[in-house]
Parts: sequence; C-alpha cells; structure tokens
Amino acid sequence: MAVPPSTYPRRLLPLFLGLFQGALLLFFALFVTYDESSAQAEDTNLVANQVYSTFPFFQDIQVMLVVGLGLLLTFLPRYGFSALTHNFLLLNFSMQWALVLQGLLQHFHHGQIHLDLHKLLISEFAAVTVLISVGAILGRASPCQLLVMATCEIPIYLASEWVIVTCLGVLDVGGTITIHIFSCYFGLGVSKALFRATQQPLHPKETPTLSSDLMSLVGTLILWVFWPSFVAVLCQAGDAQHRAILNTLLAMSASAITTMVASSLLERDGKLSLGHLQNGSLAGGVAIGVVANMAMPPVATLALGSLSAVVCVLGFRFLTPLLGRKLKLLDQCGIHNLHGLPGILGTAASVLTILLASKDTSGSQHSQLSPAGGNASEVVEGQWGDRGVGGQALCQAAGLAVAVGASLLAGLLTGAALRLPCLARPPERLCFDDSLYFKIQDQAKSPGPDSSAEEGALALKE
Repeated sequence: MAVPPSTYPRRLLPLFLGLFQGALLLFFALFVTYDESSAQAEDTNLVANQVYSTFPFFQDIQVMLVVGLGLLLTFLPRYGFSALTHNFLLLNFSMQWALVLQGLLQHFHHGQIHLDLHKLLISEFAAVTVLISVGAILGRASPCQLLVMATCEIPIYLASEWVIVTCLGVLDVGGTITIHIFSCYFGLGVSKALFRATQQPLHPKETPTLSSDLMSLVGTLILWVFWPSFVAVLCQAGDAQHRAILNTLLAMSASAITTMVASSLLERDGKLSLGHLQNGSLAGGVAIGVVANMAMPPVATLALGSLSAVVCVLGFRFLTPLLGRKLKLLDQCGIHNLHGLPGILGTAASVLTILLASKDTSGSQHSQLSPAGGNASEVVEGQWGDRGVGGQALCQAAGLAVAVGASLLAGLLTGAALRLPCLARPPERLCFDDSLYFKIQDQAKSPGPDSSAEEGALALKE
C-alpha cells in the first residue's frame, strides 16, 4: 500500500533538519570562533560602543521578522500555526546557512571564521529574502519544499548582492534592490515553475476571517513601528543614520494615510479593504530604502511614500487579477505589490535623486554600508568621482536589471526542483490547513480535512 503524501513530512523534515544542524555543529567546532577583544582599553570601549549602538536596532529587526512578519502571514484562518512556525523556522535555518556561506566566502582567514554581531546581522538580512519569497507560495508548499527553497535562494542572493553592491557599486542602504526586489521576483519565479501554467482555483480555506485579518493587521502595525531600524541599522552612525530614520518615518506615515485614501476610493461602498491596509501601509518603507540616507527634501520623501502606497493598492486591485488570468501566476501574499512595485519605484527615485544631486557634495551625502554585508563592503564614499553622476544613475538601473533577471531565472529553476515528489507537496484538498503539520488541541475530537466547514471551524476554535 502506498504511503499517503501527508506522512512524508514526518520522515523528511526531522531528517533534513537533523542532518543540517549536525553538520553545522561540526562546522562551528572546527572553524568558528568569537572575535577576540583587544586588550587595550580604548579598543575595548570602541567595541562596546559599537555593540551598544547596534544591538537595539538588531532587537527591533528580530521583533519585525519573528512577530511582525509572522503575524502578517496569519491572514489564512486555518494556517496560522503553520505561518508563524514556518516563518520562525525559515528565519533560523536561513540565517545559519547564510552565516556559513558568508564565513567561507568572505571571512575565512587562517582557517578560522571570527563571529561578531555585524556578521550575524548581515546573515539575518540574507534570511529576509527567503521570508519574503515564501509569501508567493504560502499555504501550498510543504516545510521540506520551503527548506529546499531556502537552501537554493541564499547562495544565489549572496552572489547577486555581491555583483550589485561590490561590482556595480549600487547605492542601496535599505536593501530595496538587493533584498525586496530580488526576493519578490525569486518568489514569483518559484511560484510560476512550481504550479506551471495551471491557474489555481480559489481554495475554500483561503478566505480570511475577522480574527485572522485582525492578527494580520497587528503584524502590519508591528512592522510599521520597527521598520526604521531595518533601514537605518547599517547606515553610518551620525548624520546618514539620522537622515535614514527621518526619511523612513515620513515615507511610511505618508503611505499609511494614502493607503486609506486609495482603498476607500477604489471600493464601491467607500469602505476600507483590510488587505490594502495590511500591505499598502508598509509600501513606503520598501520604496524609501534605496534613497533613505540620500540628501532629498522632506516633501520628496512624503511624495515617494504616497506614490508607493498608490502603486501597491492599484497592484492589488488590478494587476494581481490580471497576472493571474493572463500568466496563470499565483502570488498568495501579494509580494509583487508590496515588495516588487514599490521597490522599482524606489529605484527610479534613486536615479532621479542622483541625477539632481550636486556632484560636489555627493560623496558625503551618499556614504553608506552594504545592506547585506557583501564583502563587509566598507564605506562607499566619494565613489562618484570616477564614474560621475550619470554613471552612478546608470549603475542603479543596472542593479535593478541584475536583481530582477537573476532572481527570476533562479526562481524558475528552484521551482522546477521543488516539483520532486519526494518533497511532499501537499495535495490541493489539504492546502492551507494546520492539521496537516500540527497536533492541535482536542485533535481526537476534531474532524478530518474532508469534514464539513462547520465541523472544521468548531474543531479549530481551540
């Protein structure tokens, strides 16, 4: 008798994770050590100041990714446990995997990798790409598929980020191009290849409920509050970081208000759409990342935040249904509207800002650190001297092209690999259901996935 598909994750998931963590333990035992503190008092104080200035930002980002993003994904009423847990699992898995790869490629000296808070932070930025990409196929993929997706995406992201930041010299302090755009189109490529040309019908468990939408909206509010830390953490301390925080706050405030205006105008009865609020309010934070530390007037920041919200809401209202009909493209969480479209808008804004900037002051105004570390990409300062303002603007556009092209191609290949039967893709009738992966309280009394909606809702109410 054939083994039911739902039993495969029970065998594959602990095996996959156990082998990964065991290999990581061996790797850390052989090659990883902590950065040795200098014995000199002034150096010790310098290290302490760096830790105290970075760790509060790091904590904010942890809350964003674990709590805020996790709750944002709970809009599916019977997939809340899975959304939160898989998001938490992928964050830890991807961060450790990125830490290993970055250590081997960039920080391996004399047979040792010296671990510090900065390296951990940039590994967490790499993990963000996976958390965003997964939104395209949320609820329709098994944990094993998600882990394989993360395994493939992290090295491709690191290579893409190195080309964009180190080779092209793209200015992107908040990761708009290297993180948001890359992860968006990687996820869409995976979705297209995984589900091929078949249009997925609306699943009966996809429709949000009042409680699930409320939890998702709480996740949006948490992300909104902590987003400035995500953008500003890798800026140079001082004026650049201060400017990045201010620009991010202004852009997100404008996007929150504009989202309510646009949503109300697009709905026939003038009511607000919760889906628009959950995503459009964050669009300003995505768009502003690429120009956050640049010298631009506050009115331009407000305008960019408002435009990003309009683009996001219009994308949900018109573009997503169009792509679903014409391209048979599944985008479960609307990552194209929240990360792709505002990211492209932000890149266009960076080109315009650079072209309008004064060449004499551009070096100091646009100093930055790499958003995901690159080769620890030290301060990029005064780099327009060789290429000029026009050359830097062209590099920004080239970085966008590299991010979109590399992520789409890699996503299509990864999605094709995820079709392997051994990865236990859940059957259609069991999608968006926690009972496939979790032992839910009073499960002995709960009906199976084929039961009626009323019985299922009663069983999952605990």
